[in-house]
Amino acid sequence: MVKTVVDSCFNTYSTSASTGASTNEGVNMSADTTTEQVTSEPISTGIVLTDAAALKVKTLLDAEGRDDLTLRVAVQPGGCSGLRYQLFFDDRSLDGDVIKDYNGVGVVTDRMSAPYLGGATIDFVDTIEKQGFTIDNPNAGSSCACGDSFS
Repeated sequence: MVKTVVDSCFNTYSTSASTGASTNEGVNMSADTTTEQVTSEPISTGIVLTDAAALKVKTLLDAEGRDDLTLRVAVQPGGCSGLRYQLFFDDRSLDGDVIKDYNGVGVVTDRMSAPYLGGATIDFVDTIEKQGFTIDNPNAGSSCACGDSFS
């Protein structure tokens, strides 16, 4: 299992209904990873958002002032180890999306990312040492030295 810490600045992705053009606003998120345990079998229970994480996401969504956004969690190619997490607010609904609701917070995963995120727990920590979202992913077997990616 790899635990990833992600800062609390989300990107907002929106698509223009009239033109189909998309924009991506916000700050890219960084992640620190540490390897804790390796699992050979993928977990298929979906993403789990803790109460602390749901509350923080709800606070950030309220600050955006929009009620049509969900938290999209995706896995994209990139980084030293080959895969990188992306968390951002999104107003799109894609074919095959996996959608869950946690205390009024919608969490969306695309169908290609879902197998990589099965059983992953997203939490929010706020301590003197660090602040941000953590991702405990039982499917991630290793991470790179820079801490931004996993495999």
